[in-house]
Amino acid sequence: MNKQKNIEAIFENDDVLVVNKPAGLVVHADGRTEEPNLCDWILENYPAVEGVGEPIQREGKEDIQRPGIVHRLDRDTSGAIIIARTDKAHAHLKKQFKNRRVKKEYNAFVYGRIDAFRLSIDDPIGRSANDFRRWTTGENVRGTARSAHTDVATVTSTDKVTFIKAFPKTGRTHQIRVHLQSFRHPVICDDLYATGRDCLLGFTRQGLHARTITFMLPDGGEVVATASYPDDFKNALEKLEKAV
Repeated sequence: MNKQKNIEAIFENDDVLVVNKPAGLVVHADGRTEEPNLCDWILENYPAVEGVGEPIQREGKEDIQRPGIVHRLDRDTSGAIIIARTDKAHAHLKKQFKNRRVKKEYNAFVYGRIDAFRLSIDDPIGRSANDFRRWTTGENVRGTARSAHTDVATVTSTDKVTFIKAFPKTGRTHQIRVHLQSFRHPVICDDLYATGRDCLLGFTRQGLHARTITFMLPDGGEVVATASYPDDFKNALEKLEKAV
């Protein structure tokens, strides 16, 4: 299935584009494999964005182009992602992310019951000393851990599953997934941080969705962009509501 065909624009003006990225689609190439990605879709549909932003520079190898990209979502995380259409917008958005002015809400299905209505996870994150693919908290960090803060709000809870809202205040790699795993409530069907667990509620990918992103435009206007749920999220919500 071509994931690029399912990309939905949820906000657009001359400076910025926000799209609803489907699960299974990488944001940009990694320089090792060839597969469809969001950046290819950007260049095909918005060719003027070419050259906006900063490529990943690799010594002795071709640069990896990231037209308009100011942040990213994991391959199997669906939801809202911002694309800058001009250099001015890219610089403006990059500054907002650096200063933690961009507000993000994620929705997730996690294993187990979380009774607390709202809680905060404030654990530094670094690369795992045991698995180069993973990030972690605590004593197994390789090198330096960086500060990371995630607020979590319980929406619906059963003995087996809790549906939550997560509000990351920092932007570390895999932050929400790592924090929820460290809290002993990993994201359902997360093949990296919930290995060995059954995929519940019909999920075949991690049950994490970037629901809403709020930011300021270069002209000072505020944008609140909400990404609709994909079918697997809708189906999981229906199953959870019946189980409550």
